[in-house]
Amino acid sequence: MSKVAIVILTWNGSQMLRSFLPSVLQHSQDEADIYVADNGSEDDTLQVLASDFFSVKVIKFEKNYGFAEGYNRALLQVEADYVVLLNSDVEVTEHWLTPLITFMDAHPEVAACQPKIRSYRNKSLFEYAGAAGGFIDRYGYPFCRGRIFNTIEADEGQYNNSLQVFWATGACLFIRLKDYREAGGLDNRFFAHMEEIDLCWRLNARGREVWCIPQSEVYHVGAATLKRENPRKTFLNFRNNLLMLYKNLPDNELHHVMWRRYFLDYLAALSFFLKGQFPNAKAVFEARKAYHHLRPDFFITRNLNMLARVEKPAHERWVKSILWAYYVQAKHIFSKL
Repeated sequence: MSKVAIVILTWNGSQMLRSFLPSVLQHSQDEADIYVADNGSEDDTLQVLASDFFSVKVIKFEKNYGFAEGYNRALLQVEADYVVLLNSDVEVTEHWLTPLITFMDAHPEVAACQPKIRSYRNKSLFEYAGAAGGFIDRYGYPFCRGRIFNTIEADEGQYNNSLQVFWATGACLFIRLKDYREAGGLDNRFFAHMEEIDLCWRLNARGREVWCIPQSEVYHVGAATLKRENPRKTFLNFRNNLLMLYKNLPDNELHHVMWRRYFLDYLAALSFFLKGQFPNAKAVFEARKAYHHLRPDFFITRNLNMLARVEKPAHERWVKSILWAYYVQAKHIFSKL
């Protein structure tokens, strides 16, 4: 059994593989086995892998299972102490794995970690999806060291300390395979978006820790599948965020938080409408409708999560509202919170 397995899930991403897989091979082959799991691509992905990257282990699926189920199925075919869920649009750097492996080897209480993630398009900036480690506020809104909503900071070394965080990005998630399996993996009902935050919430609730190790750096293109303003992405983000809250909020917070979210979500829809982003406004309404339709299917999952929750979770949510801090108090960067 290998110590580390890197698993790259792809769908119609042959161009991304041509661009970014060479850096993974160059800087990772000595420390890890490298897998590409193809989610039923209809382009020339499999031909490119066979002709240009024959040293990579290929896992083939007959259809697109989405991010969550695609990884769940891929990791059934992998055996390693640690696995890295790596997006196909990530450029890794020399020795990027070493700090992650060293830290995890020395800290058995830690289930998962991530490197510092900077933007591939502008390498002086943090990247939107993960930056230097993720948090969520009391109402379920995610933010990062280095990125709050659409304010993205330049990386000037201000977050170079290793830090326990609430969630690690799915763009480059380094996790113990044993913890991944025991926590139930990614929730395939989400299809895509928020599933890594949901997984990290379950890990935290079970007393396992999540960290950011900025001595490791990678560069992420981001929004390679769906742009941030895409209505489908808006729908998935809002729906899955509500489902995640329902699955994981303690009983004493559930009613209060979900009641507040009712008003906050419709406020978001109004904001989209006033900006002329009518499809996004509609997506918020559709997301809330889908959440109410799906919620009964998550009742058993919620009960199991509550039973698995330890008295003192490894990390709790930020107790304040990031919306209030950002829009009312004008605290636009993490160090000001």
